[in-house]
Amino acid sequence: MAFDAGMLSCVLHEIKEESLGARVEKVYQPERDEIILQIRSKSGGKRLLINAGANNPRIGFTSIPKENPQNPPMLCMLLRKHLQGAKLISVEQFGFERAAILGFETRDEMGYECVKYLIAELMGKYSNLIFADGDMKIVTALKIIDFSTSSLRQVLPGMKYELPPKQDKADPMETDEAEFTRLMEKEPLERGCDKFILGNYLGISAAIAREIAFSATGAVDTPISKCSPKVLWSKFSELIQSIKSDSYAPTLILDGEKPVEYAFCPLNQYRGLTAKSINSPSELLDLFFDSRDKEQRVKQRASDVQKILLNAHARLTKKIELQEGELAECANGESYKKTGDLITANIYMLKRGMKSADLPDYDNMKEDGTFPIVTVVLDERLSPAANAQRLYQKYNKSKNAKIELTKQIELAQKELEYINSVLDSLDKAESPADLAEIRDELWRSGYASKMKGYTSHKQSAPAVATFVTSGGYTVLCGKNNIQNEYITFKLGSKTDYWFHAKNAPGSHVVMLTGGEEPPAEDFTEAAEIAAYHSKAFGGQSVEVDYTFIRHVKKPPAAKPGFVIYHTNWSALVTPNPEKIHAMRKK
Repeated sequence: MAFDAGMLSCVLHEIKEESLGARVEKVYQPERDEIILQIRSKSGGKRLLINAGANNPRIGFTSIPKENPQNPPMLCMLLRKHLQGAKLISVEQFGFERAAILGFETRDEMGYECVKYLIAELMGKYSNLIFADGDMKIVTALKIIDFSTSSLRQVLPGMKYELPPKQDKADPMETDEAEFTRLMEKEPLERGCDKFILGNYLGISAAIAREIAFSATGAVDTPISKCSPKVLWSKFSELIQSIKSDSYAPTLILDGEKPVEYAFCPLNQYRGLTAKSINSPSELLDLFFDSRDKEQRVKQRASDVQKILLNAHARLTKKIELQEGELAECANGESYKKTGDLITANIYMLKRGMKSADLPDYDNMKEDGTFPIVTVVLDERLSPAANAQRLYQKYNKSKNAKIELTKQIELAQKELEYINSVLDSLDKAESPADLAEIRDELWRSGYASKMKGYTSHKQSAPAVATFVTSGGYTVLCGKNNIQNEYITFKLGSKTDYWFHAKNAPGSHVVMLTGGEEPPAEDFTEAAEIAAYHSKAFGGQSVEVDYTFIRHVKKPPAAKPGFVIYHTNWSALVTPNPEKIHAMRKK
């Protein structure tokens, strides 16, 4: 799953083929560690993405829309100053390292032609993006590295650019069979062939090393003792030759719909998974990283909100558990009253100082006309009447506690239900705007004091997810409670249809019909959208309630997104994620 040197070579080949000579129109920095160059060549406009983050470093064209901050960061402003209008004149890889240098022809402050370089080091947690002048002197960098950070290599403005320290590994582009065999014979016989390749040659990822071993031996973990050096070299050199000749076959490995691996060459080691050939390496990277990037960005930006919600969830769960235990104890209230009645009925038999007494229970006469005897424990410090009074007080207290506890448990359960709905919204958040709406919702719900430094501000109209059914009907889907209320009570009319998964947190879904009666297929598709965007979805059938919007009401003082309805129909559907993604408007 690493962006290795082979994949970098594949992507750079595509960039050379399609964009050499292209002009930089705009520069964006949608994320702290990500730059997008809007470029235009004879073949049309392209968006070149360079991600120098620790998690998903890569370079390539992208078609995924990105939301840019209102105030561009300093790095973005500097690159705009130097690169807007510049022409891309060179695209090179440093040896077989995971580092690329892009050369741009531009003009300096005096109007003279000059060359500037953008260097992308795509090395996991050591990734960096460096901007240098024509003499390779560093102008700025995404990550400034001084002597306190590293004693081996510094990245500081004004310094001459140097490559990262070389690894103690051989360059696979320059090795030969004799050297390969010599290195292999030095390895322990029990060591795997893939581990040998990974440990001795730079720029090769674990997946590619396993693929070479699999091609040579039929297994990914074959030890060196069971593999011929000649056969392993044959497969190794075959792969390296494909890189030298720019013969790539971008491949995506899918577990169902979820991308799990990618490479610049065919991958045959994954039995039981689907291998999909992709025409463009950039398209391959978009498919692999799209959902992964969104999830990571949302997690990073929503960590404080998630902490608030999880703490609230734990607090409410514990509170409900304790209150339910207290409510169970209230069942003893009737026994207090009965004992008090026994003392009152037999008070003439009792005296102060008695610790217990055997009293007849006049309310439960036996068949033979006698009464059962009940042993009653007394407080010797109190009179018989005071003992009875103390038990009646306990009874009244438990009766009142039962009423209040029932009320408090109901309130806590409703709040827990609301917290679950917001957690579900957090899972569905796709952009900073979605997160801003969730923060504003929590502020409106009384959680402002827990969000440090948050102040409410007027939100723009929510950007809800929009789908189109096979019959051409527009279906709106809320991704959080703010959006749910917006589509239900602002965008939808009384004659439009409203959908929601039954008894589960999930999105409000509205099918805009314009007063028409849609075909059954469109109802099914709208119900599938509601089922898919709910906690109830897990690949199985989901029950979905649907009704006219006029039957959906919001109770007074209810939490955001909470509605009630009484007149409805139900449908049982099994959503198909591929079909739902195809219906969504981009």
